[in-house]
Amino acid sequence: MRDEPAASAADEIGSAAGAETAREYRISELAQAAGIPVRTLRYYQERKLLPPPRREGRIGLYSEDHLARLRVIGNLLERGHTLEGIRELLSAWEQGHDVAAVLGLEKTVTEPWSRETPVTMSLTELAELFPGEVDPAAVEQAVALGHIAIDGDQVTHWSRRQLDATVALVRAGVPLSEVLTTSRRLQQSVDELADMFVEMIMTHVVGPLNTTDLADRELTDLTDTLARLRPGAEVAVEAGFARAMERRVRQEIDRVFGRLATTHRDTGESPA
Repeated sequence: MRDEPAASAADEIGSAAGAETAREYRISELAQAAGIPVRTLRYYQERKLLPPPRREGRIGLYSEDHLARLRVIGNLLERGHTLEGIRELLSAWEQGHDVAAVLGLEKTVTEPWSRETPVTMSLTELAELFPGEVDPAAVEQAVALGHIAIDGDQVTHWSRRQLDATVALVRAGVPLSEVLTTSRRLQQSVDELADMFVEMIMTHVVGPLNTTDLADRELTDLTDTLARLRPGAEVAVEAGFARAMERRVRQEIDRVFGRLATTHRDTGESPA
């Protein structure tokens, strides 16, 4: 099922194509009808998001098509699109592409990968989770890593699960500063993994396609392919990390048992 925001934007563009053209607006009237300042409307024209008006002498007259397109632009801006992305989307529509197919591809590749639940608390409450560990340097490092965002006296941690894991590590005896340092190194590693996976997909899946002249069917097929590959990326990283942890933990356990056996031999005791 297509998501409602994508369908809404596609429907609005479709409406723009069939809008009544009997009524015409001067620029101030069009801006008022669209609920935007005149300067914003002029800026859209400069960015080629809006076709030029019909001219009667020195007066520019805009149609219902212009108003419908302004509403489409507003809808897409609310969904997080950049103006450049909107310009390209409108261009694809003008060239005959099914906008729903274009929006479906956009949604597949840009929807958030994270399913984490943020948690908000006061700075005092955060400090209570890590007694004696939360100083200005630690807060600054956590902000730089993207773990927390501060708004006044409120702190929002991006992930309840990661916060709980950090609390468990610190309570087990790992200094908070060490956890943050390790987190920075981990982020560098996962950035490299993401780069590797994206490069692989771009080279072997997207690269062979003529992306300047994709038919709507090809857009839909590409969307389906990327949607199927997405879980695979997460599983590959999760499973690979789990195997690596198993090997590494086993090495450390064997080393600990080896030291215990050596100690018992030196004291003449039998290991339990």
